[in-house]
Amino acid sequence: MNPFALISPAYAQDASGMLGNATSFLPLVLIFAVFYFMLIRPQQQKQKETRAMIAAVKRGDRVVTGGGILGTVQRVPMVQDKTGKQVPSNEIEVEIAPNIRVTVLRDTISAVVRPTAAND
Repeated sequence: MNPFALISPAYAQDASGMLGNATSFLPLVLIFAVFYFMLIRPQQQKQKETRAMIAAVKRGDRVVTGGGILGTVQRVPMVQDKTGKQVPSNEIEVEIAPNIRVTVLRDTISAVVRPTAAND
């Protein structure tokens, strides 16, 4: 009697079937990796830079609000947080025209305009 006659062909094919399932799953993993490094990660880094830029707004900076209004920061009031520490307020006073000042929320500032040096 042949000792291998007791092993059914289904068990022999099952090992290669598991390898086939793993290789069919591999393209999905590669697509996710490409999306992460090409789309998700750069977007997260840009959001982090934008948050840092808005947090660093100070008097004299030119800003653009979410509505497209350009203005110069005139005052960033300080308030106390829960621990009693002085922190910048969420409201910022912006001059949009000579002697016309409006109060905007820090979160509505979409960009800080940095003047560029002219090439002579």
